Amino acid sequence: MARIDLRGDALPEGAALRDLLPRAEFDVEAALEKVRPICEDVRHRGTDALIEYGKKFDGVEPAHIRVPAEAISDALERLDPAVRAALEESIRRARLVHREQRRTTHTTQVVPGGTVTEKWIPVGRVGLYVPGGRSVYPSSVVMNVVPAQEASVASLAVASPPQREFAGLPHPTILAACALLGVDEVYAVGGAQAVAMFAYGTTGPDGCAPADLVTGPGNIYVAAAKRLLKGRIGIDAEAGPTEIAILADSTADPAHVASDLISQAEHDPMAAAVLVTDSTELAEAVEKELDPQIRATRHVDDRIIPALAGKQSAIVLVDGMEEGLRVVDAYAAEHLEIQTADAAALADRVRNAGAIFVGPWAPVSLGDYAAGSNHVLPTGGCACHSSGLSVQSFLRGVHIVDYTRDALAEVAHHVVTLAEAEDLPAHGAAIKARFGWKVPQQ
Repeated sequence: MARIDLRGDALPEGAALRDLLPRAEFDVEAALEKVRPICEDVRHRGTDALIEYGKKFDGVEPAHIRVPAEAISDALERLDPAVRAALEESIRRARLVHREQRRTTHTTQVVPGGTVTEKWIPVGRVGLYVPGGRSVYPSSVVMNVVPAQEASVASLAVASPPQREFAGLPHPTILAACALLGVDEVYAVGGAQAVAMFAYGTTGPDGCAPADLVTGPGNIYVAAAKRLLKGRIGIDAEAGPTEIAILADSTADPAHVASDLISQAEHDPMAAAVLVTDSTELAEAVEKELDPQIRATRHVDDRIIPALAGKQSAIVLVDGMEEGLRVVDAYAAEHLEIQTADAAALADRVRNAGAIFVGPWAPVSLGDYAAGSNHVLPTGGCACHSSGLSVQSFLRGVHIVDYTRDALAEVAHHVVTLAEAEDLPAHGAAIKARFGWKVPQQ
C-alpha cells in the first residue's frame, strides 16, 4: 500500500485536505453517454429491449423477465439451512433497528386556530436493485427490502441480473432471500436497463409497473442511469466503489486492521482501503500482516491486490488522533472503523461517515450482514451530506396547514408586506380577497 505522510506541518482545511487523500476514480459523467441510449431503448421497446440487453451484457437470454413464483419458492426450498438461518437472523436484527426509525405524525399549534401538521407518507412503489457481477448479494436484498417494508411501502419489486449458470434467472440465493422477505415480484434484469425499467415501466405478460423510487447499490452504469433518470424517478444515491477507512493508534491489533482492509478490498479492484494512524510501528505491522492474510484468501489477483495497490488506497500517517480525526472527517468514508484506546469517545466526535464501527469487536463485516444497521451507504465522500438507506428514505414528509379566519387575519398584514417586498402582488391579493380586499390592520 502507498503511504501518505501528513506529519510535521499543519493540516490544510476543507477541500485542500480532501485533495491530499486517496480516492477511486469514478467518472459517472463519462458513463452517461453509454447508458443514455440503453435507457431510451427500454423506454420505447420495453421487454424486448430488456431481453436483448440480458443477452448482450449478461450472456444469457432470459426466458422470463419476471421471475416465476415457483422459481422463487423453489430457491428457498433448496437453500442451504445454514445460509437460511443466517439470513433469517440478519432480517430479524435489521427489523429491530429499522422499526425504531418509523416517524410519527406531529401537529404544532403555531397560534390559536393555526396549526401545521407534519405527516409521513410512504412512497407508493419502489424498485430495489440488487447487483450481480463478481459476487452474490442476498444481504443487499435484506438491506433494501426491510426498510421499505418497515416504512409501509405498498408495492415493491426487486431486480437483479440474469445468470447464465441459472438459466437466465437471478442467483438462487437472491431469490431465496426475496422469498424469506415475502417479495414475489422479482425481475431478471441488471444494470442501467433495470433502472430504466423501474423509471418507465414495461407492458405485456412480464410487464413492470413504473416505480416512484429506485434504491440499491450497483456499478458505474447503474449510478449513471440513476443520475440520468433522477426526476423521472427518485433515487437513494449514486453509489460508487466501496471504501473503508480505519482510524487506529498503537493499541490496535495489526491482524485485525489488516483483515478489515482486505475484507473491503475483495469487493472490487476499485475498492478503497485507507488506514489513518499516528503509529509507524502499527503501519509497519499491518503491512507485514497483509501478505500472509492475502495469500490465505481468494480473489487475490483480480480484486484484492489491485484494490490495495491502487491510487484509491493508502496508509496515511498523522501526528496524533486529533489530526487523524480531521483526516477521516475530510475523507467522509462509507465505512469508518475506530480502533483506538478511546474509540467510543472519538467515534462520538466524528461528523462525516456513512457508518461508524467502534472498537475491535465491531468490524465492517458485522455491519455488512448482521449488526442490524444498513449497509447501503454513501460513498465517494458523499457522507458529508448524505445518509445511508433507512426507513426515512422511503417516506415523504408532508405539511398540512390548517388556519381559521381569525388566525389568518392576525398574520395577514405580514404576508401582504412580504409579498409586496418580493414584487409578487398576486400573493398578497390572495390574502386580501378573503377580507374584502382590505387587510385588517394590527
